[in-house]
Amino acid sequence: MSLEWDDEGTGPELAGVIDGEFVVDAKDLAKRVRADDKRIINGQTDVNQLVPFKYKWAWDKYLKACENQWMPTEVSMERDAEQWNELNALNNSDRDTIIKNLGFYITSETINATSNVVLGIYRNITAAECRQYLLRQAFEEALRSHSFQYTAIALGINTTEITEAHQANVALNAKNALLQPYIDILSDPTFATGIFENDQKILKAIIVFYCLIEGFFFYVDFTQVIALGRQGKMVGVAEQFKYMLRDQVGHNSFGVDLINAYKTENPELWTSDFRAEIQALFAQAVELEYAYVEPKAGEERQYKQYLRFLANQRAAQIGLQSVFTREVNPFPWMNPMLGLQRDEKAFESRAPERSTGVSLSFD
Repeated sequence: MSLEWDDEGTGPELAGVIDGEFVVDAKDLAKRVRADDKRIINGQTDVNQLVPFKYKWAWDKYLKACENQWMPTEVSMERDAEQWNELNALNNSDRDTIIKNLGFYITSETINATSNVVLGIYRNITAAECRQYLLRQAFEEALRSHSFQYTAIALGINTTEITEAHQANVALNAKNALLQPYIDILSDPTFATGIFENDQKILKAIIVFYCLIEGFFFYVDFTQVIALGRQGKMVGVAEQFKYMLRDQVGHNSFGVDLINAYKTENPELWTSDFRAEIQALFAQAVELEYAYVEPKAGEERQYKQYLRFLANQRAAQIGLQSVFTREVNPFPWMNPMLGLQRDEKAFESRAPERSTGVSLSFD
């Protein structure tokens, strides 16, 4: 007897075998999860039953993320190490860019991955296909930490020194202070959804995570390092940042769909007061990022414009009006990497030969 599955992954419920034939148990059939019964949060269906899919977009994003698999050790750092140790290969600004960006990520990844994704959002999501993507995302967060450690070792950088310097950074601490209340909500094991106030709280926390942490706070750092790669400097580091940005764009895309699906299922949460609070958070985040970026940005006006552009993009993704007057991206070469236009050269899918360390183009 052959088992047939439809396009949604739905198949027969099997209870056992009689005379060589599979049979369906009526009681098990009655307990089957129906796609229409699934919910993003506060669902009553079995969170471990993946199919039938209701949120096919989540499964598709999981598959796409798996196709984009990469490892830091696939990227050669030999030339980067040579440049790092050559007297005149890099100027002081180049070196500051590498040190500061490595320091920022090294000190932020524990909060980003563990508290938000693994301990927080996953625990509250009740749709199995969304949980599947979150498991993949958790791996990609761990992969990022691996990348920074691999880079630091390759360049001979003392991670303790740069970590201590960033932990004392006033602007960075101000950003963390903005995020901490929402991290606390997500990581609190006693926090429970199911009442209006808490459902709004977790919606806001997920917006902060996917629109600010995953969609905003990291992006100037990506731009700075990738710009070095475009100049032929520290190409191995820049290549890793391009792969990480590809993952980051995927996280933001998943989060936006998650937020919008949750809003659709719970329209009563999306009040005018709530929307105003989110817009105020976006505006505050831009100001905090200004303070953090300015000391290390050579062209502050462009980076400020870039941040306002990104804030408007993230607001529009979840159905909010623009936070600032219309801005154009001052770094249009970043648009394909931000998912704003299609460019196969910017983000190539993983091919089987990727394990040999094929490089991304910086054209």
